[in-house]
Amino acid sequence: MSMSPGLTSCQSRRGLGLQRPTCGSAASAVRCGMTTSPVDRRLLSLLAGPAPATVAEVLARMRAFDEVLPAPDGLKWFNWLYLAVTERIGQETAARRWRDGAWLERLDVLFGNLYFEAIRLWLTEPGRCPRAWVPLLESRERASIDRLQFALAGMNAHINRDLPVAVVETCMQLGTAPSKRPHHDDYAKINTVLAALEPGVRQSFEDGILDDIDRDLGPVDDVVGNWSITEARNAAWTNAEVLWNLRRVPGVQRAYLDALDGTVGMAGRGLLVPVL
Repeated sequence: MSMSPGLTSCQSRRGLGLQRPTCGSAASAVRCGMTTSPVDRRLLSLLAGPAPATVAEVLARMRAFDEVLPAPDGLKWFNWLYLAVTERIGQETAARRWRDGAWLERLDVLFGNLYFEAIRLWLTEPGRCPRAWVPLLESRERASIDRLQFALAGMNAHINRDLPVAVVETCMQLGTAPSKRPHHDDYAKINTVLAALEPGVRQSFEDGILDDIDRDLGPVDDVVGNWSITEARNAAWTNAEVLWNLRRVPGVQRAYLDALDGTVGMAGRGLLVPVL
């Protein structure tokens, strides 16, 4: 059976396994000239080598992305937001005790690697890039789209499509299940942290982060105003439970994820309607 777009080759062996990037795949793309943009070549160089294995390594790669990506590149603003959110969660981790910290850390790492893998696939094998990511990645250089739109379009793809996959993969690797109470309790605590962070993030974009430009985001608010990171994460947990319960019927599981991938992609296009 052929695999649906957005699924990795590991799924033919077991569930929703991650395809781990290899040095050869990214490095070969640079050597063979598969991408001509200097920025993209630098991104591929950062993606060469083993996938991050700790949250610290995930953060280090995102910081490296931030240094490489120029301000006009829409990917920079999702990466900036994701980095800020992950750093904040790290601060919370130092300040509180999670019920299952090992599960949460594994989830964060696998989640981050799905982002990096989407970028690698877009730059080397765009036909295999999850469709949820395509609207953002193909619109990166459009000046008519606001930074906040790019940031939330990335969050839309990463949370609504990638997070359910990461939850299932984490449970498979650690021999547990989403239904185990500690996991959802910790997941819900993260929702509380993010809900408190969201207004400040939006204000940062309104104030013109990394520049001194004050912009009227009225038209942008009309596009992104109804998007909520908390609601997206709630939906992601439900989709994770569905994918988990479909693991014994892999054909149906793949079809469900394929449909989810396409639906998230459509939502992403709605978030990226030009407004400037």
